[in-house]
Amino acid sequence: MKIKTKLRLGFGFLFIIVLSFGLIALFFLNELSDKSKVILKDNYKSLKYVAAMRNIIDQHAFPLNSTQLNTFGDNLKNEGLNITEPGEKAAFRKLETAFNALKGAQPLTIKESSIKNLRVALQHIEQVNMKAIYDKNEMANETSSRANLYIMIAATLSFIILFTFIVNFPGFVANPLAEFSAAIKQISRKNYKQRLHFENEDEFTELANSFNGMVVKLNEWENSNLSKIKSEKSRIEAIIAQMQDAIIGLNEKGEVLFLNHLAAKLMSLDEDKVIGQNVAELMPKNELLKRIIKPETDDNTLKIYADDKESYFLLENREIIIPNYEEQDNSALIASSKSAGSVYTLKNITHFKELDEAKTNFIATVSHELKTPLSSIKMSLKLLNDERVGMMNDEQHELLNHIKEDSDRLLKITSELLDLSQVETGNLKLTFAITKPEEIVRYAIEAVKFQAEQKSIQLVLNCDQNLPNVNADIQKTAWVMVNFLSNALRYSSEKSKVVIDVLQKDNFIEFSVRDFGKGIDEKYQKRLFDRYFQVPTDGQNKSGSGLGLAISKDFIEAENGKIWVVSAIGEGSKFCFNLPIAE
Repeated sequence: MKIKTKLRLGFGFLFIIVLSFGLIALFFLNELSDKSKVILKDNYKSLKYVAAMRNIIDQHAFPLNSTQLNTFGDNLKNEGLNITEPGEKAAFRKLETAFNALKGAQPLTIKESSIKNLRVALQHIEQVNMKAIYDKNEMANETSSRANLYIMIAATLSFIILFTFIVNFPGFVANPLAEFSAAIKQISRKNYKQRLHFENEDEFTELANSFNGMVVKLNEWENSNLSKIKSEKSRIEAIIAQMQDAIIGLNEKGEVLFLNHLAAKLMSLDEDKVIGQNVAELMPKNELLKRIIKPETDDNTLKIYADDKESYFLLENREIIIPNYEEQDNSALIASSKSAGSVYTLKNITHFKELDEAKTNFIATVSHELKTPLSSIKMSLKLLNDERVGMMNDEQHELLNHIKEDSDRLLKITSELLDLSQVETGNLKLTFAITKPEEIVRYAIEAVKFQAEQKSIQLVLNCDQNLPNVNADIQKTAWVMVNFLSNALRYSSEKSKVVIDVLQKDNFIEFSVRDFGKGIDEKYQKRLFDRYFQVPTDGQNKSGSGLGLAISKDFIEAENGKIWVVSAIGEGSKFCFNLPIAE
């Protein structure tokens, strides 16, 4: 039977009980009302008529006048029409006979016995009605008692039935729901042996069967995936433990999920005690952990004393993003993913750092050693060009010019390598001085003036005379401008122009060199300031070492400035840098 049908039958049964109780009470109340009406309707009127006739006899002397006779006659007539009790009719006839005898008699013939008969007849009628009232009252009392008894019995039965229904009927719905709730709690604790059994053929039975089927599927899934998940977890933990890099993982709440042995050793932490703790509580007690979780600088290289020596580690931080399956408020935008935590990795780059230092030292040594023979070559070339040594033909002059160009190029490369080695080893020393931006630019222009005249290139300077001073290393800043101008002249066609702009933007002085050559492809612009990077050429222009712009970047950033390039194919290139205004 369906739950809806059972509810209908239950409430229908309650309706019948309440209706039956109401009908029983109504029946007995109507019966009692009828008994009361009979008493008031019949006997009360008779007593009223008798009282009226008695008043006429008692208050007036015989013979009665016509008005009194008429009043007595009317009440007598009304009493004759209201005879309802046994014996009342005989008494009425005696009253009527006595009244007729007194009404037709003369005053002298009226006897005391006739008046007495009249009074006796009235008293008889009164007694008959009083007795009837008493009997009917007793009958009404019996009816009332019987009605009270039956109504009480009906009320008691109704109360017992309704109380039993109220106590038992909610359990019909609540008990299965309670069993479902208990079963769901067991399932949430992964007790997949839980089953529900209902014997009734209703919706709860169907729902229990569906629930049992769901539990079977969950049990199958648990058995099929649990071992696999545990195996994968153990394998991942083994991989993390054996990795050569220090790894620490945090969940979205900042609690430590895992920590391999190397990370625990570097940070002097106990793996077993740290797992599960919030990293915010650990950072105040561990400076290295604080540097890893909340680095104060953008430099990802950390120098840590490990293995009885200073070691270098590269810090990498990755946020773990997973799909978002949680229910969300419909009023808000639904996020498709959420953060599950972060993983911090410390890669040991000590070996690479040592190799890089060896490379830097080697470059510095080689560059320094090359400068002496290159200077000697340049001196020899200068002597060969002197006519006092001897005359040379055109081919020899051409060869000497080629040798001079190559030696100049080599000397420039060695100088750049020396500057680079100073930057990499941290030995770069800047000599700051307050100077006018115009002086730096004019110094650079004088240095490339001869090179510009050889290609008939016009150098156009746009510089305000009232610009604020800058606090910079004049020599190295001018070197950057010379590098910009040399590149611009190299890639500009003959009889063109190069524009030098010096202007103020906010709290900075911006220097720029613009040429009108072929321009630089966008895909190369991001790497222009990388070391040893060279833009592919068509062979017409000799390429440098790929260090000039990289060293320029180091010089400008060391002076708290910024360097960049703006270029497009066919529109030329504009190399810029800015320096803060001197306070």
